[in-house]
Amino acid sequence: MHETLRPVLAEAPVERPSGPGWPEIVAGLAAYAVLDAVVVVCLRHAALSDTMAGLVGFVLSAVMGLGAFAVAALLRIRRLAPFGVRRASGRSLLAAVGFGVVAFVLAAIASLLYQAVAGDHRNVQVGYQAAASGGLLWYLATAVAGFVATPIGEELIFRGVLANALGRYGAWVSVLASATVFALVHGLNPVLPVAFVVGVINAVLLRRTGSVWPGIVVHGVNNALAMSIPVIVAMAGR
Repeated sequence: MHETLRPVLAEAPVERPSGPGWPEIVAGLAAYAVLDAVVVVCLRHAALSDTMAGLVGFVLSAVMGLGAFAVAALLRIRRLAPFGVRRASGRSLLAAVGFGVVAFVLAAIASLLYQAVAGDHRNVQVGYQAAASGGLLWYLATAVAGFVATPIGEELIFRGVLANALGRYGAWVSVLASATVFALVHGLNPVLPVAFVVGVINAVLLRRTGSVWPGIVVHGVNNALAMSIPVIVAMAGR
């Protein structure tokens, strides 16, 4: 009898959750916090120029997002589709380019309002802008790290994991809570409202399309405009 049951028990499928939940949220954000702390300590003790610090900062931002997502995804589900890593239509990706421009404009307005109210006019992205302004090779490296890799990493953890997991509580909670967390991890500075605007738009796109790719495009376009416009202005002023 035991010999008969053994093969049946051995072939029993392992049931995995259909989507991310609180275990993925806790594991992913905890991993992100640990990686963030390590990055902060390393950058404080590294003697880097503004140009190098900006490029390294973008690379490490991508690593933080991808690493945190890997921890969350491998915890229980171990599949990409439940996190929104699925094909998006060409139409939605093309629309996302336009939404990226809209996000940049709205975010710039939100940042100016924040600065007017809070009196905080710090440029916390001076390193990123210095990297983009360092010449053609520096710009290309910044584009890969800041316009592609960083958006992929951050969208996977904050939309693929967080917004998806909070979706069970409804659209308002999913969109606003995930955008708020995304904004807060950027710190209390003029970038906070920018991150909130991008987070809201991308969480809405995730709910509408079921895919993180449109949000990645929006994020990439926003970053590209934020880094490229100062370069263009500086070149025009020479």
